[in-house]
Amino acid sequence: MTVDIQPACLGLYCGRTVQYINASTEIYGDCGVCPRGQRTDGDKICRECTGSPGHYDWLYLGFMAMLPLILHWFFIEWYSGKKSSSALFQHLTALFECSVAAIVTLLVSDPVGFLYIRSCKVVMLSDWYTMLYNPSPDYITTVHCTHEAVYPLYTIVFIYYAFCLVLMMLLRPLLVKKIACGLGKSDRFKSIYAALYFFPILTLLQAVGGGLLYYAFPYIILVLSLVTLAVYMSASEVESFKDLLVRKKRLVVLSSHWLLHAYGIISISKLERLGQDLPLLALVPAPALFYLLTAKYTEPSRILSEGANGH
Repeated sequence: MTVDIQPACLGLYCGRTVQYINASTEIYGDCGVCPRGQRTDGDKICRECTGSPGHYDWLYLGFMAMLPLILHWFFIEWYSGKKSSSALFQHLTALFECSVAAIVTLLVSDPVGFLYIRSCKVVMLSDWYTMLYNPSPDYITTVHCTHEAVYPLYTIVFIYYAFCLVLMMLLRPLLVKKIACGLGKSDRFKSIYAALYFFPILTLLQAVGGGLLYYAFPYIILVLSLVTLAVYMSASEVESFKDLLVRKKRLVVLSSHWLLHAYGIISISKLERLGQDLPLLALVPAPALFYLLTAKYTEPSRILSEGANGH
């Protein structure tokens, strides 16, 4: 097949769409923005994205899907109270909402009706911020070539958050009203109110920092999971293995953090060399073990008493 030779497009993301094919020659349109689901190739021609997300892309989408679920669980636990029996049902409902939202999001994405998606390959950070690379050939007129070069990794997160919010508003108020009898009337819906705050924040975070999150999320997972585990164990006064076994809730929290540690390690390795990377999962319990072995030496009361005895 031959191509119709035309002057090259300016700008990093401007391209020419294929208007039609005359015999064996592709005829192109004017230089401009590529349609949704396409991005430019090396010749500045808009080509349809026919690939599928790689392992790292799915791990990124999994991270963005986990964020609202983790925040749901945190605020449910925060506002449910220690004696509330409704927390478990709310946790399960939040898991159901996010799971259904993820499945529906995949089903409505291209190709519609299937649990997989076609995508463009992420090449560099600027692919997430094409609006910053609109060229101005004469320094007066701007050629607008903003499009989703990382299709659909950018917009699919917004669609998922929208479905999460809709499902929460449909299911959670009815559930809370039925089973949250142990809470006061003013406290029953606080976890829902919290979601109405953090969903816009997550949406803004994706809109502004989606590209940065794409490259940094494995390290964000590791750092935050380590910090929150240390804070939780300190606040719960866990200083030995015996303290962990006193309450099942503590084991659940510890297991959840271990899963996050493992997810972060797998994301950093990108599942490229399983033989070399899987042994790194043995490091997952290391932070908790280190904390338990050293907690008794860093207890403030002990440090103060030893300091007083020294004087």
